Amino acid sequence: MADFDVLVIGGGTGNNVAHAAAEAGLQTALVEPGPLGGTCLNRGCNPSKMLLQAANAANDVRGAGKFHVDATLEGVDHGAVAEETMDLLSGIAAGMKDRYRELDHLTIFEEYTEFVDDRTVELGGEHVTAEKVVVAAGSRPLVPPIEGLGETDYMTSRDVFESRTLPDSLVVLGGGYIAVEMGYYYESMGTDVTLVEMEETLVPREDPDVAAEFTDVARSRHEVLTGHRVTAVETVDGDTAADGGTAVDGDAVDDGDPADDRSDDELTKLVHAETADGETRTVRGDAVLVALGRRPNTDQLGLEHTEIETDDNGFVVVDDQLRTTAENVWAQGDIADNSMFKHTGDYETEHTVANVVHGEGVSVDLSAEPHTIFTEPQIAGVGATEADLEESGTEYVVGRAEYPDSSMGRAKKLDHGFAKVLAAPDGELLGCHVIGYEASTLLHEAVVAMRHGIAVEEVADTIHAHPTLSKIVQSAFADAAGV
Repeated sequence: MADFDVLVIGGGTGNNVAHAAAEAGLQTALVEPGPLGGTCLNRGCNPSKMLLQAANAANDVRGAGKFHVDATLEGVDHGAVAEETMDLLSGIAAGMKDRYRELDHLTIFEEYTEFVDDRTVELGGEHVTAEKVVVAAGSRPLVPPIEGLGETDYMTSRDVFESRTLPDSLVVLGGGYIAVEMGYYYESMGTDVTLVEMEETLVPREDPDVAAEFTDVARSRHEVLTGHRVTAVETVDGDTAADGGTAVDGDAVDDGDPADDRSDDELTKLVHAETADGETRTVRGDAVLVALGRRPNTDQLGLEHTEIETDDNGFVVVDDQLRTTAENVWAQGDIADNSMFKHTGDYETEHTVANVVHGEGVSVDLSAEPHTIFTEPQIAGVGATEADLEESGTEYVVGRAEYPDSSMGRAKKLDHGFAKVLAAPDGELLGCHVIGYEASTLLHEAVVAMRHGIAVEEVADTIHAHPTLSKIVQSAFADAAGV
């Protein structure tokens, strides 16, 4: 007889599966060595968005003059912002764990675990079995084997929220959503930021027009090196390095003595990068942030002792009911390659509960999966990009509307941003992409339209309140519909 009816590995979105199973009267184990809530609550979406609100507030003050408001920004306190953020969120996580401990039928194991076989894990030095297992062990920052990086005191997204001081200058490795959000935050708080991205634009997975527009905006506030692959990182005496926030020829930099016992204040980091043509550049920063993506935690679970298969990138392979290749084992969230979005993990949780706890056998439908980036300007998208459609040879039409051409855009004095709609000739919505103020909110009528098969002309024909920003999206739909 198994020790538990349900065993859940991971307390991010998995905590909700464990809660539902216990509430249903099933003997349930929840394995989580850290605080409940996972990456999103403790080290990801929640704290990063709280920091970004401080950045937005600072920039609102800086930009008040365009509305003839005389305002001066006297200073920012990153330490206070970070402290308040983490105090609030750690309290939520602690409160959640306290409530879960009081649940009947639920046992929490605050430790790491590995599989012994398909439905047996090691906990507290003993083998623990379950009738059903849910793998929801999440992901962690990807740190590639870049020369010298391992000997450098670098940051990842985990460290941003623990730091209480701002570096004078920062080099960000990467140009994806974490890189651009954190780059925007640090720049807004007074740090000189350099972004180094291997592709030709920042946020290269976005629609090409969106990526190009955002890269132009980012270049207005940061040093941006696109088309550059980082080849090495080193720590040197700060007195001998290049000036902060600048890029210089790699051969022109005197590397100085290697780092030894000097304090961080006396040391600086050099990031070496090169283009596909072999052109080399070196940039200097007081700190380095590695924001080159995330990797699943499958390598830490002993999956080699099970029938659970992973793909070439290490993600657990699941079917449309989130079942793995091992009997009575399911997986969800980042570890199952759900695009690593919290909202997708929440959606999957509903289906895992239905299938694991209630045996309903329902399938997930990720056909209209939105994503957002909370930099300035915000970016949001759903469905295919124009590059996707070109690559697949799909016939399509484009509709577009600009923020500055709208009534609310003029009222807010917005000088960039647009909504872009991609549609089949018969009116089927294939994709929608927005870059601009509150793009994350404006996108969602396109998500509903795509999910429920609403044609672009139907959205265009729907009355939108004037003079809201939503009129921009309606205008893009109307342009695609030819009305």
